[in-house]
Amino acid sequence: MQYTVLARRFRPQNFSEVVGQGMVAQALQNAIRGDRVAHAYLFTGARGVGKTSMARILAKALNCPNSNDGIPCGECEVCQNIAVGSDVDVLEIDGASNRGIDDIRSLRANVNVRSMRSKYKIYIIDEVHMLTKEAFNALLKTLEEPPPNVKFIFCTTEPNKLPDTILSRCQRFDFGYIEENSICDRLKQIAEAEQVSVADDAIQLVARRAGGSMRDSQSIFDQLLSFGESHLTAESVHRILGTASDERLIELIDALIEQQRDVALTHFDAALNAGVQLNELVDQLLNYLRDLSVVATGATQVTLLSISEANRSSLQRQSDAWGIQTCLAAFQILNEARNRMFRASHGRALVELALIRMSLLEDLDLLSRFLSSGGQIPAAPAAVRQAPPSLSKPVVSPPVSEAPAPPAVSTEPPSDQKKIEKKNEIQSSVASESIDGPAPAVETVPFRAGMESLLLSQLIENTEDLLKDSVKGVTSIAISGPKQLDLQFSKSYNFSKQYCERPEMLARLEKSLEKVAGERIKIRLIVLEPATETENAENKQDRPSIAQQRAEQRELAPATDDFLQEALSVFNAQSVRVDVLKVQAEEKKEDS
Repeated sequence: MQYTVLARRFRPQNFSEVVGQGMVAQALQNAIRGDRVAHAYLFTGARGVGKTSMARILAKALNCPNSNDGIPCGECEVCQNIAVGSDVDVLEIDGASNRGIDDIRSLRANVNVRSMRSKYKIYIIDEVHMLTKEAFNALLKTLEEPPPNVKFIFCTTEPNKLPDTILSRCQRFDFGYIEENSICDRLKQIAEAEQVSVADDAIQLVARRAGGSMRDSQSIFDQLLSFGESHLTAESVHRILGTASDERLIELIDALIEQQRDVALTHFDAALNAGVQLNELVDQLLNYLRDLSVVATGATQVTLLSISEANRSSLQRQSDAWGIQTCLAAFQILNEARNRMFRASHGRALVELALIRMSLLEDLDLLSRFLSSGGQIPAAPAAVRQAPPSLSKPVVSPPVSEAPAPPAVSTEPPSDQKKIEKKNEIQSSVASESIDGPAPAVETVPFRAGMESLLLSQLIENTEDLLKDSVKGVTSIAISGPKQLDLQFSKSYNFSKQYCERPEMLARLEKSLEKVAGERIKIRLIVLEPATETENAENKQDRPSIAQQRAEQRELAPATDDFLQEALSVFNAQSVRVDVLKVQAEEKKEDS
């Protein structure tokens, strides 16, 4: 005897058997009882939630000769033929393969033919959104004024692709996702009917994997039953689906939180060697990070997508240690790697690098509290983890037991304005590093006389490839106008000048200079004569070096600044350049 898959054998045969769509079933049943059946219905929803099954049940309820109170008997010849899709008066049409205007014209030609033995002639068009525009136009008139004995039932997963003229002529019912508990109950009934022993955690795993689709859950369960074991467990489900167990996911995230990068990569490699599929593992980790973020918000009643409810305590512990800000940053890093995997052949390397970046994340919640407190270091909660010591140099970590005294704040407006500006600079730089990883800092150099050497060095640092080597051939640099910079080459570097003169290369140079100077500057390329080269060499000896210019800038900075020193201590950073406000410099002169 030919084997029939579970999804067909256990298809619901009446309104009460349709799982998770009670409101739709009640509305249709009441319409039959009150003799208010519309001439056209539209069933929309995700795959496997019962649209086609509900259409067949409605057809049986309308045509069954033994129907009682809108409930078909399910035993007569009409009900049995409709259940298998072979009834002459109930025509099921696949919209994907019968989508042309000729198919709809054939439907229009036959629609006026009366039903042979039933009360209604019913057309069930599945995947109706696949019909062409011309086919929809041909169907409009028939759909608006059909014969009294004709009913249309359209099923689709993408109602947005249907013309408004079609939507306005149908009664629409939206089928929602089926709850996980309802799917579990149905799978247990199927297991009892099949006389198979299945563990509860295995059934929960199949239901969670189905994502609200009853047909998907039955297909996975059918594959699980064909595995042939006497007692099916969650481990069997993981082997079939190529997914990782809850314990493996928890251990991997624990290693990332503790910044044990070697342990995390070892767990990742062991999972792949055990048969876990790379894409499946990444999707599981994304759902896991989503669950971490949900638990971190305190939403205890939201359904988990990655692991079972029995392991919610592990999620709570990890969310307390990482914090919601860090969870969101980790999710963004992994999601970016997942998107790039579709276009790359080295997916494993992308995921491994993403795991390393996730392990480098610091406590972003503590940073957020620091910025919101106006530069004061708040007392960290007991659950906040301690970062491991750095290998390069010791990190001066702020005390977490008690908050230090706030820095002295002057009541004068210039000082307050300065602190606000510095706080905004710290917040913007930290936010960019926490989400996208540390980015190379570009120091803005003022475009004025005396800063030519620094402008040239920063321009070289912000240029790449062969263009950088060509810019290194610049003999001297001069500001020849308010918005113009001359790059001067010697005759021996004429090839470098010609390369830089290309329109696309000159545009790149001006764009790099704009990043360095903070304003748009025009670049002019010049070849020096031998006498001019000698003069520039002598002037270059008299000009202060870049290091001397930076030293002069640092001398303008105050020796101690409470807010600055506090920020440097928290972020384990060092001061590169400090600009002193003119008003503050004048105040120091008056005090002295």
